[in-house]
Amino acid sequence: MSKIVEANEKIAEKVVEGYKKIENGVVGGYKKIETGVVDGFGKVTDKCVAVLFAREGETVEDAKKRLSGEK
Repeated sequence: MSKIVEANEKIAEKVVEGYKKIENGVVGGYKKIETGVVDGFGKVTDKCVAVLFAREGETVEDAKKRLSGEK
């Protein structure tokens, strides 16, 4: 019986190890995609603010503050 239990434990360890590798790969890939999308959205937003809403000589950050009502 102990050989079966030992074999079962080894199989369980390998399954958990494989699952963790897959999980880390999926989560890492998702985080890279998420970061890329957020960065891209920020660049598009900044460009829109610069072209559409910034006054002459005003920085994008200044325009954002002015539009949001911050001082």
